[in-house]
Amino acid sequence: MWKTVDRPGQSGFKKDALVTKWNGLYGKGNWRKAWTFEEKIIDKLRVFKICEDAYYADSIAREKIWTKLLTEAKEIYDMLPEEVDSGLDYKKQHKFTRFHDICIRNVLIRRGWKFKGEKIQKIRWNKENPNWFSENFDPGKVKFHLPKLICKPNLTGWWNKNSVEDFYQSNKVLQAKE
Repeated sequence: MWKTVDRPGQSGFKKDALVTKWNGLYGKGNWRKAWTFEEKIIDKLRVFKICEDAYYADSIAREKIWTKLLTEAKEIYDMLPEEVDSGLDYKKQHKFTRFHDICIRNVLIRRGWKFKGEKIQKIRWNKENPNWFSENFDPGKVKFHLPKLICKPNLTGWWNKNSVEDFYQSNKVLQAKE
């Protein structure tokens, strides 16, 4: 039996310290991160598919923006060009958890679209070096298609309220074995 003990928000570069802390508090193997959605507890792969649905809805709402992405990008990545190797598989993670590049690739398949550009484009937003791709496709910028299902109060961070990232972070819970 699992009991929700916290809404931890973004781990990011603190991940190792948090794992150490949670192992000390609850014991190794006695805690987990999960997400709430429609009053159910779901795992990371299900969350990624929900985020993919948000990107799919975005591809319909902002089709002209997506057309520009297809025209200008040969492929996309989050932090490292080798992330392109993840293809359509959310289980193929690199150093940091990421999903938006994989969401986008899966949306392209669902829509019957293909990249036609000549350059691999970075789509992670960076306030020191913003670019058109990150301003339009970073999960902190893309609107979540079901904002009423984001847990309240929304957690705050670098992301926009009611964005895909807001859903991912605000609905994340830490659970411990009872």
